Amino acid sequence: MDTLCRVSETSTCPFCDRLLSDATLLVSGPNVAAFPDAFPVSPGHALVVPRTHEADFFALAPEVQREVGEAVCDVRTLLAGSHVPDGFNVGLNAGIAAGQTVMHAHVHVIPRHRGDADDPRGGVRWVVYERARYWER
Repeated sequence: MDTLCRVSETSTCPFCDRLLSDATLLVSGPNVAAFPDAFPVSPGHALVVPRTHEADFFALAPEVQREVGEAVCDVRTLLAGSHVPDGFNVGLNAGIAAGQTVMHAHVHVIPRHRGDADDPRGGVRWVVYERARYWER
């Protein structure tokens, strides 16, 4: 579905709703915006979302995908100044099998700090828990 913000008259998308509300936007461009995650895994956790309602990041027009990538960098710069993290995780869940729960394309930008996890090695590899510890094989 490629519509601006509303899924339908009776059903709405939480990200579209945030784009249409007076939500605090961290970054705003013609095709994308970023705002704090409603359920952050760390202080500063933010989402970069296209303004077009499309579930699949890979179905977005190439220029929108590029703008999302640029906005991820802008959010990272903003969070580096305001939260002074030691690192970042940047993640995209594309499809239910990948763990996507809100069917509006989005990219997570998650500030990380030394000591916020017992052993952060493997980073995004933990999405498949049994295979994350590749260094032990």
